[in-house]
Amino acid sequence: MSKPVALLLDMDGVMAEVSRSYRGAIIETCKHFLDSSVVTNEIVSAKKAAGGCNNDWVLSRDLISEYLPEGSPVPSLDDVTERFELLYQGDGDIPGLHTLETLIPAKGLLVELRRRCPGKMAVVTGRPRSDCDKFLKLHGIDSLFDVCVCMEDGPAKPDKFPVEKACKELNVEPSLAVMVGDTPDDVRAGLAAGTRAIAVATPDDYAKAVLDKRAAGSGPLAKACLDCGAESVMVPGLAELLDVFEA
Repeated sequence: MSKPVALLLDMDGVMAEVSRSYRGAIIETCKHFLDSSVVTNEIVSAKKAAGGCNNDWVLSRDLISEYLPEGSPVPSLDDVTERFELLYQGDGDIPGLHTLETLIPAKGLLVELRRRCPGKMAVVTGRPRSDCDKFLKLHGIDSLFDVCVCMEDGPAKPDKFPVEKACKELNVEPSLAVMVGDTPDDVRAGLAAGTRAIAVATPDDYAKAVLDKRAAGSGPLAKACLDCGAESVMVPGLAELLDVFEA
């Protein structure tokens, strides 16, 4: 196996802790339209584990449609998106859920990984570019990433397009890149594009595994990633990548 030279990172669940932001916005958007708390974090996790759920606006609408009483009108995607964005971005004096996001890996670790990547680093995310840029700049890590492939750029994961685009813009062969993500869509996209694919447990799933005295790769998302072909499942924080990108 050739030594990797480039690192491609998903954002949500990998760099950004989003259980109270994007996940919260999904759940609260569903609650608004269903007038019920039937959609839970466990249900959202199950959908993510099944794959094909890289767009949280679409996932919210699909969940609303699934849990609406029979015969009830399904809200338009525009209406669902508007409600989701109101919750996530905030409105006037009401702070958005995005303010609850935190950086999962230590900034110093990301700096060291960037130093070890001669082919450089990229973000490959389903976020809108404005949300991606906002998070990177807020945490002072925007200068570490040479490329950001976002929602607006083309087909979303699990399509191989965003991973291929990142490799092309970094000018590296996919076989020399490592794609790291927390969902089957990340793994499928990486493998389809020809990169190595490594999964990482989300902080929420990892905390549950620790409490239950289970391995990091035993949660539903982690298991789904392994089933899709991920080499392994790392604990949150990305420190194990130091063994992949040796000094």
